[in-house]
Amino acid sequence: MTKPIFLGIDVGTGSARAGLFDATGHMLSSAKRDIRLWRDGADIAEQSSDDIWSAVCAATREAVAGTDIDPAAVAGIGFDATCSLVVLDRDTRPLSVSASGDPARNIIVWMDHRAVAQAERINAQGHPVLRFVGDVISPEMETPKLLWLRENMPQTYAEAGQFFDLADYLGWRATGDPARSSCTVTCKWTYLAHEDRWDPDYFRSIGLGDLADDGFARIGQRVVAPGTPLGRGLTADAAADLGLRAGIPVAAGLIDAHAGGIGTVGMTGSAESNLAYVFGTSSCTMTTTRDPVFVPGVWGPYYQAMVPGMWLNEGGQSAAGAAIEQLLAFHPAAGEAEAAASAAGQPLPVWLAGRAAGRVAGLSQAVSLARGLHVVPEFLGNRAPFADPHARAIVAGLGMERGIDNLVALYVAGLCGIAYGLRQIIEAQDKAGAPVDRIVISGGAGQLDLVRQLLADGTGKPVLSSETAEPVLLGSAILGAVAAGTFADMGRAMSAMSRPGAEYDPDVSAGHIHNERFTVFCGLQAVLRKPKVSAGRMSGHLG
Repeated sequence: MTKPIFLGIDVGTGSARAGLFDATGHMLSSAKRDIRLWRDGADIAEQSSDDIWSAVCAATREAVAGTDIDPAAVAGIGFDATCSLVVLDRDTRPLSVSASGDPARNIIVWMDHRAVAQAERINAQGHPVLRFVGDVISPEMETPKLLWLRENMPQTYAEAGQFFDLADYLGWRATGDPARSSCTVTCKWTYLAHEDRWDPDYFRSIGLGDLADDGFARIGQRVVAPGTPLGRGLTADAAADLGLRAGIPVAAGLIDAHAGGIGTVGMTGSAESNLAYVFGTSSCTMTTTRDPVFVPGVWGPYYQAMVPGMWLNEGGQSAAGAAIEQLLAFHPAAGEAEAAASAAGQPLPVWLAGRAAGRVAGLSQAVSLARGLHVVPEFLGNRAPFADPHARAIVAGLGMERGIDNLVALYVAGLCGIAYGLRQIIEAQDKAGAPVDRIVISGGAGQLDLVRQLLADGTGKPVLSSETAEPVLLGSAILGAVAAGTFADMGRAMSAMSRPGAEYDPDVSAGHIHNERFTVFCGLQAVLRKPKVSAGRMSGHLG
């Protein structure tokens, strides 16, 4: 009998990836395709659902072709994706969300901040639903974006037949089943999974009452737990696109960060003792609890948003890996370093990490390279624990240095800033009653030993990596294994398919340095968070 193989498909901000795993969690092959991202100014980010589906299909075909596996052995499929808003018309064709009018641009990407004003108006009302998003809704979530569409593109809003979270769109595209995952709609759409309902009063109070009036048909009338089989499995059309057989069970999906959580939190100890930290373009923290824990400024608590039957608190930052890239781009030596990294066949952060490691006796000593340099890397606001989309980055201590050594120091200072933002989230959750013992890490920006050690030292918590190089893809493959019935539930699948890799313990000797730097970090952050002096008042003083 052929052993079952499970396909995990991950759609991030810049690429779609496919990975094949066996029932022990061993990755057999993977492939990647880039996806297009349109950026119009600082706040607008758009994508195409057709482009993403094409990339998913190409990556899947390549992953299967890269092995001697019979495609018929694929027994289950799981999807994860960014929490981006997909808009289709009544005939399920792409509907433009763009000022360009291009129907291909039918996705408002998670990082799009066009709906800041709408989010602020929603927050000002203080509806009880907001208690389950840390009291403050984010412009990255879907109801502010829907309200923006209704107010700024009323024809698009009126003609829309379906508003999907991207992971749910992929599940629908694969099976024809419009069911939504409790992960997506609970975390980003204000669905109350613990009560198994939408709150009509919330939608009417914020100006989206029409969604309630039609029974929520456009945003999801059937909501199921992640891993639940959708429809009758892979449709004939989708199977032809993917190069697979029709009828393969397809699981209700997850937000990409939450797939990283599924791929890591079960690999050691209890899920409750592990904080899942997904460090990619953005960062996401996920803490699992048996009972709801309310943490101001941290999203949730969400019921059944990641591990079925459990509650979830979600934090992180809107820019993490992207913040490091932005920080480095400002430095006079960036061009020279990029050329050197390219010549070495390495991405710039990898090359800089190697330079940093080569200058110190141990990775924990790298913090000494950043002496006098401090970075609060909030280029795209503070997601948690302050829930402030207006927060901005601070770089303190730069002089007139123009060389690569100073760029290395700035890189290390930026990583320390990422660690201190994570420490703030951990401390806020601990104070509220959701402590964790360790950080389990995934995501492309978190794969370097230097990054992991600085995170451990900067937070004071051990950092544990996964045995697999692709824990996010593994998380989606675990969904497929559950949908296929290979495992009775998510917990058993996580235990069987995920295993720990290397552990990075905090260096006690570096603790006092990080404590001092953390104090400076919080002080700089607090100064910028103070009420701004109005332009009118300032001009009055000058006059």
